Amino acid sequence: MSIFNLKEILSVSLILFSVIDILGSIPIIIDLRKKSGKIESVKATLTAGVIMVAFLFFGESILRLFGLDVESFSIAGAIVILLIGMEMILGINLFKSDPEMKTTSIVPLAFPIIAGAGTMTTIITLRAEFDLANVLVGIFLNLLLVFIVLKTSGWIEKKLGKSGADILRKAFGIILLAIAVKIIKTNLHF
Repeated sequence: MSIFNLKEILSVSLILFSVIDILGSIPIIIDLRKKSGKIESVKATLTAGVIMVAFLFFGESILRLFGLDVESFSIAGAIVILLIGMEMILGINLFKSDPEMKTTSIVPLAFPIIAGAGTMTTIITLRAEFDLANVLVGIFLNLLLVFIVLKTSGWIEKKLGKSGADILRKAFGIILLAIAVKIIKTNLHF
């Protein structure tokens, strides 16, 4: 019997696809590219991949080492998502870019947008439910899609035009705010 299970791979891939939401992040990617001038697609994808795989193997241990629980980690990630959403809606800059840095690849793109708290907590959950090899394949497939979207972000922006990109940015800003509020609400226990 094969170690790889197509049904599990498909399930893991779809779950991660919905959590990473790289298509929904297109307005953020376009915005980050405008701020910094360039996105290093390979660097961002590899960094996100390293974070995801490291969290697959060591996530729970890392959180325990710092005395953290998954809920606290999720709320912290939600706050970052909330701030990114505020930037998109209000047209303000909360995350200052380093003038010497000509690319935006690691922060906030690889982490927390691609491999954020939601992705990492999902990976912990997937590890408990599915075979490790199938989770790894699901991560790889999502990283492939992430790379394609990052690589074609300039083309996507041209197709959308300035008005389309602005509308998309505002709409997804609201969606990000709602996602952040939902994550916070789900993980707060009174």
